[in-house]
Amino acid sequence: MTFIDSNIPMYLVGAAHPNKERTVSLLERLVRDETRLVTDAETLQEILHRYAAIGRFDAIQPAYDALLEIVDEVFPVDVSDMIRAKEILVAFRGISARKAVHAAVMKNRGVQTLFSFDGGYDVLPFLSRLR
Repeated sequence: MTFIDSNIPMYLVGAAHPNKERTVSLLERLVRDETRLVTDAETLQEILHRYAAIGRFDAIQPAYDALLEIVDEVFPVDVSDMIRAKEILVAFRGISARKAVHAAVMKNRGVQTLFSFDGGYDVLPFLSRLR
């Protein structure tokens, strides 16, 4: 099972970028290998936040469509995730609150691999990041 971070659909639908080709290539491999792809509701919120912040409202629907087409499940974020996120944030200095929430969702659901170009996750010894 592999968690899909918010930067992945953004690279898929965004302008030319060095990470776009890598994103497509790795997603094709994951699909070919029948890897179960998951994300969480916070990832959808991040897409809203980022594109609203830069005034790119036109990009929201394509990014949502891309993400929801590739994942098998979108996990909710509940109170147990938030309690775990607090524990992760306190234990691992240097991780952001947003990443701690995703990490908590992954930890609580047994996900050990994530696809992200965000190196901020690398402080977490219980996750392996594809990039």
